[in-house]
Amino acid sequence: MNRIAESELIINNRGAVYHINCRPEEIASTVITVGDPGRVKEVSKHFDKVEFKNEHREFIVHTGYIGNKRLSCVSTGIGPDNIDIVINELDALVNIDFETRTIKEQLTTLNIIRFGTSGSLQKEIEVDSFVASTHGLGLDNLMNFYRMDNNEEEKQILQAFNTYTQLGSGNVSPYIQMASVYLLKHFTTNYHQGITVTCPGFYGPQGRVLRLGLAYPHLIDNLTTFQFGNNHISNFEMETSAIYGLGKVLGHHCLSLNAIVANRINKTFSKDGGVAVENLIKQSLNIIADSNL
Repeated sequence: MNRIAESELIINNRGAVYHINCRPEEIASTVITVGDPGRVKEVSKHFDKVEFKNEHREFIVHTGYIGNKRLSCVSTGIGPDNIDIVINELDALVNIDFETRTIKEQLTTLNIIRFGTSGSLQKEIEVDSFVASTHGLGLDNLMNFYRMDNNEEEKQILQAFNTYTQLGSGNVSPYIQMASVYLLKHFTTNYHQGITVTCPGFYGPQGRVLRLGLAYPHLIDNLTTFQFGNNHISNFEMETSAIYGLGKVLGHHCLSLNAIVANRINKTFSKDGGVAVENLIKQSLNIIADSNL
């Protein structure tokens, strides 16, 4: 099997993968990702025991236990470019032999669950509620650098989306990937479900106008009103499609859970986003700990 060169997989002098600075034994098979580095401690404070803590740049890692369930929480920072780093390095930790620099014959599947914040694109999905993303629809271009297959439903949704929004005929090349059904089935009660659109930025890419004009001034209206069968766009943020896309091609189970802190249709913003996130963390950790994930 081909050896992976030092320039392609960077392993530091303590035997840890470069960016997230972890060794294979320091990561659990169930990984919670959070965008905000400060949110890692808000997750791990609910652990019964924390066995490992580490910090490198914006990447903070806490690994510990809730009961007998071993979990890691990893901060990614904002955006699909950081997701590219984190998901690839998590995969390397379990599926590449760091001694021989070769891919292992027996591959490991991780459960990767995002706890994030997001903006609602439907008036009935109010601030402080939760969304479990059935699909990640990317406007960010990341997965166009990888080979990725879609099933027939995904192809039909993407074709309908491109026809409806005309984004695919411009400078944007949307892609789509669905959530892990294995994970999604556990998050139904008290979670809205829908397609989550991932944007490559917070202002223009999400239709916000400050001093610059927009290339796609009708983006919000098009996202809000798009529907294909029972599928509609529930919310948008900056990480989900990258997690779903990379997770799928690498063979991991991925799910994105978001606390809604803004409703772009009702023009409302949560009075206390911290409480909304804390409620999402507590409810979701209880499900993870109580289920056989």
